[in-house]
Amino acid sequence: MEKLSPCPPCSVSVKKMHIVFSGSIAYDYLMTFPGYFKDFIHPEKMESLSLSFLVDSMTRQRGGIAPNIAYTYALLGGRPVVLGTAGEDFGDYRQWLETHGVDTSAIKQIPGKMTASFFANTDKANLQIASFYPGAMAHAAELRLADLPHRPDLVVISPDDPTAMHERIRECVAAGIPYLYDPSQQLARVSVEDICEGIDGAQMIVVNDYEAHLIEERTTLTEADMVRHGKTLIVTRGKAGATIYADGQRWDIPVFPEVVIVDPTGTGDAFRGGLLRGLALGLSWELCGLMGALAATYCLEQNGTQNHSFTPAEFVSRFRQQFDDGGALQRLLTTD
Repeated sequence: MEKLSPCPPCSVSVKKMHIVFSGSIAYDYLMTFPGYFKDFIHPEKMESLSLSFLVDSMTRQRGGIAPNIAYTYALLGGRPVVLGTAGEDFGDYRQWLETHGVDTSAIKQIPGKMTASFFANTDKANLQIASFYPGAMAHAAELRLADLPHRPDLVVISPDDPTAMHERIRECVAAGIPYLYDPSQQLARVSVEDICEGIDGAQMIVVNDYEAHLIEERTTLTEADMVRHGKTLIVTRGKAGATIYADGQRWDIPVFPEVVIVDPTGTGDAFRGGLLRGLALGLSWELCGLMGALAATYCLEQNGTQNHSFTPAEFVSRFRQQFDDGGALQRLLTTD
């Protein structure tokens, strides 16, 4: 068991933090390809690329970035609020989320529209090729934080309709509400100006290492630039774990050992859910990162983004098989 080095609590922690998770709500169609994409994608032929992959399986799962993160957050004892739009087919999904502790009162169903759909094909190397159809998500800009019954302590701005993301950033800045900026899949759609505006006003930025590269490519902002400007930056790095830059320090977070690898879809969302739950409990950055790592592993061991399950007590017990938290995770066993 690894003893954790002492480090200060997260500087942004507040008692009973009220977090609003804004972002896409979708159904995921997950497929598996029994080969390697790299064997069929040839860079010298990219201008004439035309491929079709015959897959072995396909399952329909509940997904979307906002409820994915919120689901793991709720498993750890929080009561997250999801802000977003869904279609007429959302009834059973809403019931699922409410049953698992997610507040769906801020989710608006759009008449005549279907819930957004995510199509992901995963190869034997756990690499993915994906597409996304927005559906009801195209109406997300109609929602306002100001219409919520309570002022959030933190808003998570994750991939959503680009206009909605833009409006959410400006609404947070105008109202002085701290926000976490997580543009991820929408980096290919939002403008350079919107990316810079999102980063500039953010208290925290969370991306994976490839997305950090895309940000640098599109804006010239490096990881070092964002850190130098006083941002809390969290970069997930797949098998290499994650890096947290905060309060003038750096923590390298290892992956949590898995029992079996089943499906990588949603592991980044689970990481965010675990990390944010630690943040809400006022734990150290190192502990927050390791909670994220374990949450990601739970997701990795199941097919889909919301099929992992554990009680806070089970989570703490498994965590302590690998790390000595010095009793800090006892806070997870006391509800807000």
